[in-house]
Formats: sequence, C-alpha cells, structure tokens
Amino acid sequence: MKPLIRFQYLLTLFLLATVASAQDFEKAGSCFSYETHGNKVVFTCENNVQVEVEQITSGILKIWYDQDHFQRNNESFAVIKAGDSNQKINLSEQPASYEIYTGELIVRIQKSPFQIRIFDKWQKLLMEDYQDRGFVADSAKMTSYKTFKPGERIYGLGEKNGSINRVGSRFRMWNSEKPCYQANEDPLYKSIPFFMSSEGYGIFFDNTYKTEYDFGVESDQYYSFSAPGGEMMYYFIYGPTLKQQISRYTELTGRPIMPPSWAFGFAQCRGLLTNETLSREIAAGYRQRRIPCDIIYQDIGWTQHLQDFEWRDGRYDDPENMLADLEADGFKVIVSQDPVISQANKKQWQEADSLGYFTTDVRTGKSYDMPWPWGGNCGVVDFTNPEVADWWGAYQQKALDAGVRGFWTDMGEPAWSNEESTDRLFQQHHLGMHDEIHNVYGHTWDEVVTEQFNKRNPNTRVFQMTRSAFAGMQRFTFGWSGDAGNGNEVTDGWDQLAAQIPLMMSSGMGLIPFWSCDISGYCGDIDDYDAMSELYVRWLQFGAFNPLSRIHHEGNNAVEPWLFGAEAEAINKKTIEMKYQLFPYIYSYSRQAYDTGWPLARALVLEYPNDEETFNLNSQFLFGEKLLVAPVVEEGAAIKRVYLPKGTWFDFNQPRDRYEGGQWIDYPVELETIPLFVKQGSIIPQMPVMQFIGERPSYPLLLEVFPAGINKKASFDIYEDDGETNNYKSDVFVMRNVRCVTKRSGMEISYKEVASTGFQAQKRNLVYRIHMNKKPASVLLGEQKLKTFKIKKDEEILPENIEKAAWSWDEGAGTCFIRVPDNRRNEKITIEN
Repeated sequence: MKPLIRFQYLLTLFLLATVASAQDFEKAGSCFSYETHGNKVVFTCENNVQVEVEQITSGILKIWYDQDHFQRNNESFAVIKAGDSNQKINLSEQPASYEIYTGELIVRIQKSPFQIRIFDKWQKLLMEDYQDRGFVADSAKMTSYKTFKPGERIYGLGEKNGSINRVGSRFRMWNSEKPCYQANEDPLYKSIPFFMSSEGYGIFFDNTYKTEYDFGVESDQYYSFSAPGGEMMYYFIYGPTLKQQISRYTELTGRPIMPPSWAFGFAQCRGLLTNETLSREIAAGYRQRRIPCDIIYQDIGWTQHLQDFEWRDGRYDDPENMLADLEADGFKVIVSQDPVISQANKKQWQEADSLGYFTTDVRTGKSYDMPWPWGGNCGVVDFTNPEVADWWGAYQQKALDAGVRGFWTDMGEPAWSNEESTDRLFQQHHLGMHDEIHNVYGHTWDEVVTEQFNKRNPNTRVFQMTRSAFAGMQRFTFGWSGDAGNGNEVTDGWDQLAAQIPLMMSSGMGLIPFWSCDISGYCGDIDDYDAMSELYVRWLQFGAFNPLSRIHHEGNNAVEPWLFGAEAEAINKKTIEMKYQLFPYIYSYSRQAYDTGWPLARALVLEYPNDEETFNLNSQFLFGEKLLVAPVVEEGAAIKRVYLPKGTWFDFNQPRDRYEGGQWIDYPVELETIPLFVKQGSIIPQMPVMQFIGERPSYPLLLEVFPAGINKKASFDIYEDDGETNNYKSDVFVMRNVRCVTKRSGMEISYKEVASTGFQAQKRNLVYRIHMNKKPASVLLGEQKLKTFKIKKDEEILPENIEKAAWSWDEGAGTCFIRVPDNRRNEKITIEN
C-alpha cells in the first residue's frame, strides 16, 4: 500500500470513524496452492490473499497475510533475528490440510476455509484462528481473530494500565502525552505490541500503526488484534512457560543493555532542577544527612535553547567545574533531551532546516511547524533520516565531553501528538508518513542517541532513560512511566501509586526490565508537606524496589527525602539504605535480565504459573526470584493483605517470624513498614550502606542465609563485572556461587567461583548471617574448628578488616554469624548441631 493512500485512509479513520459494513469484509477464503522457498512456504488463497509462514526457529514462526506480493514500506524496527533461508521447511500435504513440523511445533493448516492451528509436539492445541477469521480486511483495518480457550489468560503489551491479566480489556497503541494519567487510562507513552498467553505462546504483532487489541470485550469466544495500515504480520512465539516466551521474544528483538552499576543507586530530580546552585545544594543536602544518592538530573531548562546542548546563561557559572565537583563527591549528572529544535534557536534551526533534517508538512513541503510545550514552536528532528545521526551525535557529545554521564530522552511521542492531534498526521518522515512512524519516532531517536554514544565513547556503558518507545527499545534504553500522580490534589494520588504496581509488572513482561516511576508522583503542587508526608513515604518505599529509583516532581516542587518531617526523613533514609544494601542481589539479577530478558520486578505468575491466586495479582510482586514485596498503597493502613505462594516464607524485617505459604495473611504495618518476605531456601547477598555505588570498591559481602529444609539446598549466583564498560557483552565477569545444604547433622556451606573469563574481581571478606532455630555445637572451616567471638553493641556487622575466621551466636535474633577473610580458597564451612 502506497504511503499517500495509507495516510489518507488513516486520516479518514481519525476524522470520520468509518465503520465498514459486513459485505465489505475480505477473508482468505480457500487455499488452492502453495510454494516453498527454503524456510518459508507461501499459500495462495481467494481474494488475492497470500499467506507466508516462515520458520525463524523451531519455536518461533512468522505469519504474514498480504494482498500485495509481500511488500512493506519499512523493514521491522524491532526484530533483529532472521530465519535460516538455507533451511528447508518441513511440509506435507493432506487432502484437506497442510502440516508443518518444526521439531517443537506442529502447524496444521486447513485448506477450505483457510485456518491456522498450532500445536506443540505432543499434540496439545496452543493457538488457532477463530473459524475462518484469521485474516479479515475491510476499508478501515485488517484484523486477526484467535479462539479464546476456556480459562485462557493474556499478559503483556508492555507499559499499559490496568490488571496484569488483559482479558476483558481493550487497548490501543498510539504513543501519547498523558500528564497525570488516570489509573485505567489508555493509550500511554509506549507501544509494545507483544502479549503472552497462559496457553503456552506469545504473539508479537510487528506493526507500527495504531494497532488495537480486544481481549474478550466483543466476545468471550475470541480475541483480536488489528491495524489500519501496514502489514498483518505477527510472530508466534512458543514457550511454553511465560518466562520462556519472554526469553524467545528477547531472542527475536534483542537483549536488554545493562545499566552502569551506579544506575542502581537513587536519583534526584525536579522539573526546575535546572541550575548549578540548586544542584550543588541538593548534592550537599544528601551528603550532609548521610542519605545515599548517585544521580542528579537536570530537566528540560538546562539548555540555552532546545536542543543545542549549551548550558543556559545565568544558570550555570562553570558547568564543567560543577560536573567535576559532583563526580568527585560520587554524583553522576544526567541531562534531558527533547527531539526538537526551537525556532527561537535560529542558528541551529536554520542549519537543520537547510539540511533537510526536520519532518516536513505534506501540505506545504516545508519543515513541519510543531507547537511545543516549552520554547515556542519547533522543528521536529527526523531521526529516520540516516544523515541526522552524526549531526545529532556531535551536538549531544558536547554535554558528554563536559562531564555529563547520560541522558533521559523526554517528550518523544513527540509530545502533543495524541489521538486527537490529527494535524500531526500531515508530517512526512524520511521513512514514511507520520501514521506509520509515530509509534517508532521515540524508538528511532533512542537508537540514534545510544549508537552515537557508543560511537563517540567507545566501550563505555550508556545511561539512557526514555518515556516514549516501541518494541525492541531494550537494545538502546531504559524506561520510566511518565507523568503519574494526581494533578488536581497531589495528596489524593493513592490510586495512581497503586496503579504503578501492575504497570511495572506489565512493563517487565514487555521487556522493559530496567524501569522506574517518578517517586512522589510527578503531578500536583505540594503546598502542605506534612499532608504529603505519608504518601511520599509510601511512594518511596515502592520506588526503592523499582529496578531504577528516581525521585521527581513537576515544577519547582522540592521532593528531597528530608523535606517531609523528621519521622519521614528517618524512614526514607532507612528505605534508601536498604536498596543500597541489596545492590549485590540487584546487580546479579540485572545480568540475568541481560541474558534472558526476565525482569527484576516480576509478576508472581512468572514464578508460580500454576497458582490461581497469582493469575490476577496486581498488588505485590517479586523482586528478583527470592524477595516478595507488597507495598502499602492505602492511606492510614494498619494492615496489608498479602498473598504468600506455597512454601515457607520469612519476614525479611523480622526473620524469626515465619509463615506457611499458599494463603493470604493480614500483615500489620506501621508507616515505616515495607512488607517484604523471603522464601525459605534463599540466600540474599548484601553490602554495607554506602553514600554512592562504588564508594568502597572492596566492600565485604553479607550473605544472609535462610536455610532450606533437610536434604535441600539454598543457593545464589553472585555476579560481578567492572560496572562501567560494555565488556559484559563479551562475558568478561566473575560469577561466584554460594550454597548452603541442610542436613540432619547441621549444614554445609560453600562459596566458590563458578564462571570467570579472567575478570579481576575485588577481594571480598565474607560474613554469613544464618537464620537458625538453635545455637550450633561447633563451626568448622575446612578441617579447622573455629573460635567464637562476641559482637559488641553497635558494632558494624560488616567490618572493614577480618583477620581470622570466627563465629558468633545471637540468641535474640536466632542468627549465627560466621566471618571469613577472603583468601580465595574454596573451603567448605560445616555447621554442626
């Protein structure tokens, strides 16, 4: 379909909401021939419909319905994995059907009417077209209908509001500027057209237009996905588990980049944090109060003009000196980017206009005149034009050369381009009209930002966080959830806080494993800090268990954690310190995210797929695999209703309290309480509290052991790399395994290197804190019987120096401490009853 024709009918769809009559429908009808081409087969059907089935791997199939000889305007913006064209597809013909065998899947295709049914190799039906409606086209859209199986659940679609189980909901993909969005508002900022079924498969709908999804609203017999333009092309991704589906989607669209290690510390921002004096004051405020912090952001007003990457006159006396001073004190500075050039920025605007670097208006042939929330009307930089990349990279490098450590790409929808903004559809991009490019506009920008960063800063790990994105974003950037909160009355933002929990879980399942919200809620003026105090504390307690943690609010509303009263400050400090203590645990799971795509913040259904209580569980999540977090999101709460899956669970705050799983509990809470549980048979590696990540490179490790039952083991793989370079992509790291095997006679603990490519890891003294029912009779290191020591009152449990191995017993806590100096020997510890 030609771009102008496609643009015209989408514009008609927006303006007139045309609904085609039933007699306008076209279907595939009957299939009357086929041809094979290597790993592909093309079926020719009625109504000039052809269907291409391509085997990408034994568990991933590409299915493409077309009426125009399989032509597309642009190659996929998301998919990076192609099938092997030298491989011959395994197809056999039966009188009434065709069958394709992949090794993992059996695809049965009915000839008349054309219908695709996909089974696993054990003949279990996974997915089927609903009757003859696998492909239905009319003048407004193309739709594929799939049969809903009884009890089938749908997850995914990335950063979308509502329950994690999408059944009973409709969604649209149209990246939109939605300040202060409601708890069920759709669409939002990102478009990730990948969803997963509890029946063992996922679907990635590879279409950048305004796609729509109906999961059982129209009928409980089927669900559907549709598009007004582009191609009816989707990938069938076999699991069968949800985690396996995520891994294969990762294989298809790319691994998520790992953030620098310091990105897992806390970050501070506000809308008018755009000057040197305030930046220095905030940094000093953190250090003076001994509250950890790693990152200070500069929001949109840091530039002289949009987007010249020049520091604004009068706001920064000596930006390079400021950046150097902050870096010396452990702070990294991240600055915002907008994807536009202000017309007031005459020199750069004329430069870009003369080079053809802006989107154009098809009505005039001139650069599109975009109203912008800040800086007046602008030109929209066309990042689909390959010539733009080096030009933009040279500009952004100015900030990096000055000492800036990364970017957050804001307003990339581009802003004020919501569904009602139909004038934006007159934009022509280098690669197509705006109806096709809109949802990938931010994606193409993020790709340029990261690739230019990598080109000009070789082997340095990029930090880039984005608001607007498309599938495959994980290869370039991280994500945050945009402008949440209650803009009318900031203290009434409890519903918006609660809604961030399923939003985060769905984001993780859509391959945004490194995600953040704006802690405090972005929207609303804070006039009464005492009134805001409880909500702020609860938002920060949730935000500490975001993979990335950023405190941010609009305008000049200060939201530093010490501003909400002495009680709140003490609680906030303790909460932030907890995240820093968990850094070795968090960083180990960040490597797992890179390897597998599995998110750090996980819906419980990912780990407990057969537990019905997890199917629609929106109020709690797993942080990694071992920790269960149930944030308090109700004002004045005295209890938190928590579901614990099967097994025994320790209260992480009070480990002597244990609960049997498979039940809901009423957990008592105070303002300082974060309901946090750890499953029996877990080991949680931790480090001392630091003011910033890397402050003490050779920190000792605290290995907190929650022993498994008799004849079972607790185990954890602790990952470590340099935290700054891209060498992790070449597997330059060290992995150490700590294991505790419980026996009737006691326990055996081992700590050893299990994987390394020559990475020179820091020397680390070890402190084991083992939760036990009674005092050990003795503790041995190898064959050596260890002496005991007493922990003095207020003594640091992770001392700087450990000269000799020894052990101690804390009767009140029911914990055995074992201190071992790092001598790089893999000696076994034996605890005898």
